Amino acid sequence: MHKISKVLIANRGEIAVRIMRTCREMGISTVAVFSDADRTSQHVRYADEAWHIGKAPSSESYLNIEKIIETAKKSGADAIHPGYGFLSENALFAKRCLEEGIIFIGPSPEVIDQMGDKIKARETMKKEGIPVVPGTEGCVETEQEVLDAIKVIGLPVMIKASAGGGGKGMRLVHNENEVISAVRAARSEAKTAFGDDAVYIERYIASPHHIEFQILGDCHGNTIHLFERECSVQRRHQKMIEETPSPLMTADLRSEMGKAAVEAARAVHYTGAGTIEFLVDDNLNYYFLEMNTRLQVEHPITERVTGIDLVKQQIKLAEGHPLEYRQEQLAQRGHSIECRIYAEDPDNNFMPSSGKIYKISEPLGLGVRTDGYVYEGYEIPIHYDPMISKLIVWGGNRDEAIRRMRRALYEYKITGVKTSIKFLERIMNTPDFIEGKYNTHFIEKNQQLLMANDDCTACDDMVVIAAYIDHFSKISHVQQNNKEFAPAQSRWKKTSYINHF
Repeated sequence: MHKISKVLIANRGEIAVRIMRTCREMGISTVAVFSDADRTSQHVRYADEAWHIGKAPSSESYLNIEKIIETAKKSGADAIHPGYGFLSENALFAKRCLEEGIIFIGPSPEVIDQMGDKIKARETMKKEGIPVVPGTEGCVETEQEVLDAIKVIGLPVMIKASAGGGGKGMRLVHNENEVISAVRAARSEAKTAFGDDAVYIERYIASPHHIEFQILGDCHGNTIHLFERECSVQRRHQKMIEETPSPLMTADLRSEMGKAAVEAARAVHYTGAGTIEFLVDDNLNYYFLEMNTRLQVEHPITERVTGIDLVKQQIKLAEGHPLEYRQEQLAQRGHSIECRIYAEDPDNNFMPSSGKIYKISEPLGLGVRTDGYVYEGYEIPIHYDPMISKLIVWGGNRDEAIRRMRRALYEYKITGVKTSIKFLERIMNTPDFIEGKYNTHFIEKNQQLLMANDDCTACDDMVVIAAYIDHFSKISHVQQNNKEFAPAQSRWKKTSYINHF
């Protein structure tokens, strides 16, 4: 076993801050890395030390393996945590860490390679008897192979990039006439995003539920699961809201899928924290989808219902400790929901909204957690993912959790950039979500309701602006008269809008 004393976080934004918080609790020093665009980012300010690693484009900074390795050695870091995204599932990066004697807080390079390739992962799961979505045995090389496969599998189908993720390199095909163009488009997108244009074909599950199981494995052969997360509220294959327990799940199905997730992890001798993702149809048939060999964005809801710090477990497992928990000791307590807060404009086709944040007021109170990295005066860069924070709530049951999330979203105020907060509020008030009767088509099905104009949004902004003008005009007036500042009663307090700021 090796006691980790200093961790370099090879990431940015909220996940870097979240990892640093656990490190601070554990008495572990932290090293931040940052690009030109992130000099004033919160993770740079929070870390014990921060090192510049390159220009704003991620290819010249957060994806620069050798620069990060060099920085770890210069800073004296004995371990690297990759977070999620960027290099978190890069087998070469994990291998270079090991070659340089640096602990990689994650699974082995061999496991990352095996499970990062979706075709290899499917083959492994089939050997273990875990259900997979019917599809091609491997990648399809020629257009004729594609057409032959379609005849066997049947339409509709999904064209998928073998090295894909985040919805990239995926195409849904309903008509045989669209197949060839869809394959070409998927190949092109996959080549650009992952440097690999290999694709395979799966049968399309018409009404899929996206359910994932959190797993932990140690180097002593022990593996457990920490139950499921429901991730079906998605837009263009990108998750927006997650919850646990899943409203779809039965006790028997949870037990069966949990065992399958553990078997999947054991099959590749998995160590660390990972996620087994499944598709579940309306008849509760489940199919292995993929494995994420890293920490997930939505891990806080699992932490909230189990009481287990997943980052702490990652670090202890990387040090060589055996698992602290047995499966029979674990239970879900209450209900937790996470909303991803994006700096984007839902009313303008979800266009990213970069710029300076003028005012931010985060929700507080019982059962509310905010994982973010922005602050007043911070300018959101254009170079990275637009997610700026995650809002997590807990309740004694699902109804209480939904009500608490509504309240927390109402309290969450950000001015200066557009955000997805109002859109998420509408989801919390949509009957299909409230009743727990939804799948991955939820947003498409409720498009009209979710995209309805919200007259209060403009009203809120105008009231905040007016209140600030009123406030600063009083300051200016008092200063001009050289009198001691004593705030006067604002006439805006007489309106019902005072609760909005």
